[in-house]
Amino acid sequence: MPKNFTYANAGVNREQRHESKKALKALEQTYKHSRYGAVMHLPYSNIFPYTKNTYLDLTIEGVGTKVLLAQLAEKYDTIGVDAVAMAVNDVIRSGATPLAISDNIHAQASNPQLVKAWLEGIAKGAEESACPVVSGEIGDVAEIINGLKVGVGFDMVVAAIGQVAEPQIISGKNIKAGDAIVGLRSSGLHSNGISLARKILFKQWGGKYEPHDIPECLEREIALEALEPTKIYVKPFLNATRAVKVKAAVHVTGDAYLKFNNLTRFSQGIGFEFTNFNPQPIFGLIQKTASELGLTVTAEEMFKTFNMGWGFAIIVNKEDVDKALDMLGAEAEVIGKVTDTPQVTVRHGKRKLILA
Repeated sequence: MPKNFTYANAGVNREQRHESKKALKALEQTYKHSRYGAVMHLPYSNIFPYTKNTYLDLTIEGVGTKVLLAQLAEKYDTIGVDAVAMAVNDVIRSGATPLAISDNIHAQASNPQLVKAWLEGIAKGAEESACPVVSGEIGDVAEIINGLKVGVGFDMVVAAIGQVAEPQIISGKNIKAGDAIVGLRSSGLHSNGISLARKILFKQWGGKYEPHDIPECLEREIALEALEPTKIYVKPFLNATRAVKVKAAVHVTGDAYLKFNNLTRFSQGIGFEFTNFNPQPIFGLIQKTASELGLTVTAEEMFKTFNMGWGFAIIVNKEDVDKALDMLGAEAEVIGKVTDTPQVTVRHGKRKLILA
């Protein structure tokens, strides 16, 4: 029987991360320093007031080991899009409009060609977000940053801040059974689950393919397919919030469809059923290649690790579905519904999966 290969086997232990996050309680004592009122807890972030009825949402995100794919492909002009996407897609979950971006890059060396390419990606992401990059920093820290080759190692982080008026805050409250889940199409892997994907797909990390190989199910080199930048959902999402009441917004990143469990803290007695998936070929390739390597990546593990074709989702009243779809554009579809069964259920093909 092939060995199950999980995200933990790839180096990301969900249980340990969950336990570690309990340490965040220590930061709550700092909330007393919020100058203009109480910090507000939301399903995926905290926001804080800066005027009587306006809140700011500040987030910071990185692209993780996707920087290694950029080094493997020797292509550096898209990774900045990922960094911006990870930050601004998180900010909008509260209903906030991104106001500004700041970047931080730690590098083995400030190679001018690499710096130019990194910043080209950040600028492109900022343009897609309609958001200025107002500050940033590049530090040369060769002693703590390694690369696949000498001089190309780096880590990239972006912070974004957004503004939302109190009546427009997306709180995650008042979700009820029968509400619709509308998904926005992803571009592929995005920036999560990369450690698992790398270790199955690429010889560099014990997998099957060289970076320039083109598997039968793909139309381009596998490294370029895996490096496809994360979609930015700012413009279509904000369009939708102006037209319909969005009850919750989910950026489908780490923990993938398990992330929906966060909403049960704000609207109790609910669950989620997903019935519409059309994953890009790279997701099936991960499972197929794992099998060829004598491993098994289960369907459950795929839906707990990858976006499986949907990079962002909103929850709306079923009566608002058509209007939401009109505002979100052609790549939006109904992907499931809220239920009164407190679990995450995925129906894909002939299988019914309960994620836990």
